[in-house]
Amino acid sequence: MKKYLPWTLRILISALFMLSAVAKSFPIWAFEKQLVDLGVLNWCQSPYGSRLIIALEWSIAFAILQPYLLKRFVIPVTILLLVAFNIHLTIQMVQFGAMNGNCGCFGQLIPMTPLEAFLKNIFTLAALIYLYVKLQDPNYHHRQWWVMGFIYSTSVAAMFMVFPFCPCKTIEKPVNPINISNDSSSNNFGSDSSNIAPVSADTSNLSKQTKDTAKKVVDAKIPEPNPIQSKFNAFQRFGDESVNLDQGKKIVCLFVPGCDHCRDAAKKLATLSKQKKIPSGYIIFMNEELFKIPEFYQETGVKFPYFVMDDIPAFFTLLGTNAGTPGVFYLWNGHIVKSYEGIGEHQFNAEELVKIIGSNKF
Repeated sequence: MKKYLPWTLRILISALFMLSAVAKSFPIWAFEKQLVDLGVLNWCQSPYGSRLIIALEWSIAFAILQPYLLKRFVIPVTILLLVAFNIHLTIQMVQFGAMNGNCGCFGQLIPMTPLEAFLKNIFTLAALIYLYVKLQDPNYHHRQWWVMGFIYSTSVAAMFMVFPFCPCKTIEKPVNPINISNDSSSNNFGSDSSNIAPVSADTSNLSKQTKDTAKKVVDAKIPEPNPIQSKFNAFQRFGDESVNLDQGKKIVCLFVPGCDHCRDAAKKLATLSKQKKIPSGYIIFMNEELFKIPEFYQETGVKFPYFVMDDIPAFFTLLGTNAGTPGVFYLWNGHIVKSYEGIGEHQFNAEELVKIIGSNKF
């Protein structure tokens, strides 16, 4: 048993890092976004950082199986990497709780809480320490460093070739959404009567009942907010349709074609649209798995026209700080009346949206 235990542990550690690298790569944009959300890198740096980190995991997976520099370099570097991960996980657990969220260790493939990831790393560290004690490096030669350099440089080159990306673009600061207040004195609304439907001043020929009814209609009329330029103003072409998203009431959706939660939201929106309970809708797709767009429409039954956004950082800037897909925005004259994002407490709520649209009370 002792004879085969070191090789068994080396194979298991290699498989663990291979799984981690593959899981972070599909989709790689999710890992890029995680690095940004954690404040480790910005959107200009994350495409590079994500590929370098994944390449390091691939390198460890291969290096742990070869005979050179195991005690001198490979095992110590792997231990230091896991210790750094556990320090980060400890901070996350203190700030947000041990069982909250997905640490991202295996990307979106295998969700894992910070505590689960921490324990996984502890067991891996124990295995690495055992290997460090039991294994011996063959006769050292400086040329053995070329093996390490070849493994990592090959992994890096493969990552950048398989997952190419456009260099960072300057992201303009989006227009801050203006919330429409419940307070009738809110400055977001025009206070002049031009926003209210005109009513004839001559009521001499109307019956008292008609006058009272007309007065109630005028009193109940909610003035439209003055038009503003929203962060969606630049999107004016969806398929063959030209549209001004800042004019009137609109539903704007930020979806990823292969996102299951986006499809669930789209199905609900399709039902509401058929029932004419919501205004016109438009979809902004992130440039990821675009071949799934026909399948997206077929599965969800949604009829909204769409636009493909190539700039992934700008897509998430539109979605909001630390926000996730699916994103659904209800706009009225450019004002963001209600927004939904992700799959947590702010996830899309179809019933609530219908009530907000139908009530005209904000």
